[in-house]
Amino acid sequence: MPEAAAPLNPPDKPADLATLDEIGRRVLWLATRIIDHANRRDGTDIKVGGHQASCASMASIMTALWFGHLNGSDKVAVKPHASPVYHAIKYLTGELDRSYLTTLRQRGGLQAYPSRTKDPDVADFSTGSVGLGAVAPLFSALTRRYIDSHFGAQSDARFIALVGDAELDEGNVWEAIADPATQELGNFTMVVDLNRQSLDRVIPDIAATRLKKFFADAGWHVAEAKYGTRLEEAFGRDGGDALEARIDSMTNEAYQELFTLDPPTVREKLLAGSDPALRRFTDGFDDTELTSLVTNLGGHDTSILLDRFRQCDAAVDQPSVLFAYTIKGYGLPMAGDPMNHAALMTTDQIDAFRAEVGLDPDREWDRFDPDSAAGRLCSTVGGSINNRQKTSRPQLPIPAAARPVVTTGSQSTQDAFGRVLASLADVDGVGERIVTTAPDVSISTNLGGWINKRGVYSHNERDDHGGAQRLLKWAPGPTGQHIELGISEMNLFMLLGQLGLSHDHHDEHLLPIGTVYDPFVLRGLDALIYGVYNDARFIVAGTPAGVTLAPEGGAHQSTITASVGAELPNLNYSEPAYGTEVDWILCDALQRLGADDGTSAYLRLSTRPIDQAPFAAALERIGEEQLRKQVLSGGYRLVDAPTDGRPGVTIITTGALVPEAIAAAAELDDEGVQASVVHLTSPDQAYRSWRASFAQSAASARVVRPPSHLHRLIPAAERSRPIVSVHDAASHSLAWVGSAIGTRQLTLGVDRFGESGTIADLHEIMGIDAGSVVNAALIAVDESPDEVHE
Repeated sequence: MPEAAAPLNPPDKPADLATLDEIGRRVLWLATRIIDHANRRDGTDIKVGGHQASCASMASIMTALWFGHLNGSDKVAVKPHASPVYHAIKYLTGELDRSYLTTLRQRGGLQAYPSRTKDPDVADFSTGSVGLGAVAPLFSALTRRYIDSHFGAQSDARFIALVGDAELDEGNVWEAIADPATQELGNFTMVVDLNRQSLDRVIPDIAATRLKKFFADAGWHVAEAKYGTRLEEAFGRDGGDALEARIDSMTNEAYQELFTLDPPTVREKLLAGSDPALRRFTDGFDDTELTSLVTNLGGHDTSILLDRFRQCDAAVDQPSVLFAYTIKGYGLPMAGDPMNHAALMTTDQIDAFRAEVGLDPDREWDRFDPDSAAGRLCSTVGGSINNRQKTSRPQLPIPAAARPVVTTGSQSTQDAFGRVLASLADVDGVGERIVTTAPDVSISTNLGGWINKRGVYSHNERDDHGGAQRLLKWAPGPTGQHIELGISEMNLFMLLGQLGLSHDHHDEHLLPIGTVYDPFVLRGLDALIYGVYNDARFIVAGTPAGVTLAPEGGAHQSTITASVGAELPNLNYSEPAYGTEVDWILCDALQRLGADDGTSAYLRLSTRPIDQAPFAAALERIGEEQLRKQVLSGGYRLVDAPTDGRPGVTIITTGALVPEAIAAAAELDDEGVQASVVHLTSPDQAYRSWRASFAQSAASARVVRPPSHLHRLIPAAERSRPIVSVHDAASHSLAWVGSAIGTRQLTLGVDRFGESGTIADLHEIMGIDAGSVVNAALIAVDESPDEVHE
């Protein structure tokens, strides 16, 4: 008979670890019951959903983190499906009212995934679109490093991302990891919940070794919590190496199955085909002990987790990744079941779990006794890591305009953008708060003047290698205010989003401005949406836009970005045509970044030089103060031809096609058709004004709605006339105008992929040239019913 093995779970376990495990068990119960209750509420038409198994694999990790590692300055992105675990923790620490526990996925209640804008226990980061939460804290850590360089060292803070292993399938994660701007961020740790399952299956080959190599090759510190304390101790015993070799050699599917089997079958599966050394070692354990031992993973061992967290903190010059080996559904009857992702425990199972944690139906939502060790620890954590009250962003001395009004010559809006930004660099109280970024397109988007004044950012001084002899000063250092990224639009919008939360996360208000080739806004669309959903405040200039960058061909021509800008909430989209419009809009957008009800901004710009004389004429006719107000409200009458009894049409345009609209109006006048031109500097603002007037009318039960800005631009005498809209974007982008005014509309735009050619070539091909506008207007007038002319 072999000698009996000594117990591997010693009774003298330290009290603090025992308390953490007690809290962890209660956290798991609450998270499980929150989901259970949500799915048993009356009045649900469809499945409510929730992820009890995903919560179970994270409960130990999050308990160790919140109750044994975090401090009040740390920021954490929570794995999306583990949101009930987060809420359970916040409830136990006194930061969430009990009433919310029964409101998961309910109107006014706890969100399906952590939300910093909609949950009552405000999360540091919203998560949900997988891959984005995985790197948001990485870019927040970069933002903190930038702020430390420019405004002095802030309080120490760590930035932590809790992610599922399947999230590492997302390409944006690797784009962020590989970017030089994110290197050496020693205050960032990614904790990977390595449960070897995705939504529908056990992953056949998680290739953890390969993933670790990817991180290490990118300059990251790599740690793992693979085995629990008892397994590590067992491996160190005589013959324990045979057990270690056997577990390591098992496939994911085979190891996962052990959690679903009874103890005798676990022994049988473990020993199948094994060598005698393993049999001799395992003879020292009965079936139950052996099952408990071989399923002892590091991702569920509080002691191991705390030790690995400290190891990651010690890597002060590298970002860290910790692979925490877990089992999906750990501690629940569904543990290890390949189909447990959306599984729900039965009523009987819930009853049994409740009794197991020492509760009854009357006390199932209770916090710990405040005089108990667990209660005291929860109170301490709640007092030091509390939900901060949101404070207003500061109002900076941003001018109404950075440059004199431009009334002569020709200028593109992209060029005007660069000139305005360079002028803002010299404005005290503003220039030092602006930070720009671009995915390797800073010079081609006219950031050169700004960079020459403010420099390129690096947390360390770097050799310019002769750059001082060049026209562009590119010597990266800690005082620079431009962050150059690699060619990744996802990284651009992730960084803009975190720079745009600088006040909330780091107590310093920044004015972030990014530039990107407009067609590639769509490459980063998920991250752009993520940023504005988080209420991040930033400005992005998409340039050059449309087919007007004609020689570049279809690959560099955008068509639907205007619709994206108009449709996204919390984002004000503008498409100016003249230099001073860019100035006014950009300064106003910077002001909005700090407003309590402010928004982010998207400027769709062009490289096409446009004659500034028509703007000068409008300026003289309307006056500077009133024109600026109209530009910022969404548009103004650029050609204000008086009604004279002739047939008439209203031409609606925006941005780079203003010259075509003006030329068409002049030609129509020669044809006997009176044409006004309305330039929508922000179709987005004009649309919102129309919608707001409708909402006001409905709210007050008024029969006649108050006038929208668009109605002010098109007086009553002209509203029966047809409208022709022309836009260097999809034709539907302005198609709403006719219904808003209540008249017929013909829409011209870009509804096919472009090609190379001159501007005139492309405009003619797409049917957005002046001749096409004239033809559309003549058709519209000819097909219109009799007009009332005044």
